[in-house]
Amino acid sequence: MRPEGAERALVLTLDVITPIVDDPRSFGRLAAANALSDVYAMGGEPELSLSFAGMPAELGLEALEAVLGGMAEMAREAGCAIVGGHTIRDSEPKCGLAVIGSVEPGGAWTHRGARAGQALLLSKRVGTGVLAQAMRLDDVDPADFDEAVRSMETLNRAARDAGRNHGATAATDITGFGLLGHLHQLLQASNVAAVLRVADVPLFSGALRAARAGHVPGGSKRNLDYVRQHLQNAERIDPGLLTLLADAQTSGGLLLALPAERAVRALEALGPAAAWIGEIVEGTPGAIELL
Repeated sequence: MRPEGAERALVLTLDVITPIVDDPRSFGRLAAANALSDVYAMGGEPELSLSFAGMPAELGLEALEAVLGGMAEMAREAGCAIVGGHTIRDSEPKCGLAVIGSVEPGGAWTHRGARAGQALLLSKRVGTGVLAQAMRLDDVDPADFDEAVRSMETLNRAARDAGRNHGATAATDITGFGLLGHLHQLLQASNVAAVLRVADVPLFSGALRAARAGHVPGGSKRNLDYVRQHLQNAERIDPGLLTLLADAQTSGGLLLALPAERAVRALEALGPAAAWIGEIVEGTPGAIELL
């Protein structure tokens, strides 16, 4: 939206999550990064936010203070002021931000801007959902989970900048619907299809082992059930790997659709965790061919 007389348009979002880590400050940091990501996925700059936290009384004020402190740290890193908020007593911890950002008029990325012939670049690895599930069951290398936490606490600002600088016309962040679900939504809105090179999708260490061991959240299973009818060659893909492609992510990376001739330079700007994972093609809207 663009208020009358404003030089920049507004982008607004709201996101709240439940804990994926035990440390309350880390929980606040990655919850804030997760919420801020929606603005970056629209090509915007976070400006102002309101915080929300729900906490059980038995956790005490120290835990609440740590959660709010973690959110404040991440918001400061993003240059986004938290100007107020609301807290409640709740049966389960949860927190997040309502974020107002700005973008150049007409410059916001949407799901409708992908074009046949473009490259698909993913800025972060996938597998946070299965790793978190494995962590709850004490069946994961702590170093692997720590790597995923560091990724979740990393802002998508650099990915936004790379997309802006290299001609991205559509984007989405990879969160609750998983890579396949969010890609399907983008393709359907843009009236195009995609080819996805499964072997090129970057995975967190230990994620494939966790998926093959059956440490799969219910949301990830539902994601795969939802998107399966839109997949080609799914039966040829390792079931554990297919699960990771649908794994529900927290504070995942940006998926960018941009000109193929600029993909290599964009990939360099995105950094070592990123990958060129496929192309936009003509075809049934929303269809994904797995190679």
